[in-house]
Amino acid sequence: MEPKTQSESRSSMSVNQPLVEIFGTKEDSEALVVQGLLDSAGIESVLVSLDAPQEILPGVGGVVLRVAPEKAEEARQLIKEYRTEAEPAPDDDAAEDVSGPAA
Repeated sequence: MEPKTQSESRSSMSVNQPLVEIFGTKEDSEALVVQGLLDSAGIESVLVSLDAPQEILPGVGGVVLRVAPEKAEEARQLIKEYRTEAEPAPDDDAAEDVSGPAA
């Protein structure tokens, strides 16, 4: 599934309605995952690139997702829940002894 561009996504949203920025990242792939999460919940979003000329402003830029104002809180909550579920749980066995077999 191709990501929606601003003009494609806004066609079904009210043209006169300002959109609200609900998520930002430097990684396109992360933005696409979040957009997919929103799409699966029935929340339309617009992916907007904030790229800056790298020869003038190196490291500046990124991607933001915008939604209709009435969907902003629902979208933020969905992203928050997803991030909470995606965090690895603390694992007590993670500190295994890697010094080798006992002699």
